[in-house]
Amino acid sequence: MVARLGPRDHVSNVLRDLHWLPVQHRITYKLCLCIFTTIGRHPTWSTVSPPQPGTASLSYRGRLRSAYSQRYEQPRTRLKFGERCFAFDGPAAWNSLPSSVQELTDTTAFKHQHKSILFQRCYSSST
Repeated sequence: MVARLGPRDHVSNVLRDLHWLPVQHRITYKLCLCIFTTIGRHPTWSTVSPPQPGTASLSYRGRLRSAYSQRYEQPRTRLKFGERCFAFDGPAAWNSLPSSVQELTDTTAFKHQHKSILFQRCYSSST
């Protein structure tokens, strides 16, 4: 309706021109935004435990260089269905971001940079 396409026309070029993300990339965008807004707060509704540098000495991870990064640990799942929950997919989406984006503190800058990265990942291979 927006672009007046027929039922058999391809929508990829129109989505690129409108700067809209496909559904799967939009879900990734929202997951990372949820993780970004909870950094430093750890609300009670969140099932994701934040990375805690230096205090992970009780686990094997405390001895690794990655213990001091902004990467979240992903829980183990037995089934593929378990990978769809926020506690698993949120950290997976966050960990896929470059560290330069993870270290941003301004919400507007984060949204802009993250959407640009997802847009490049989505449409750069199809051009």
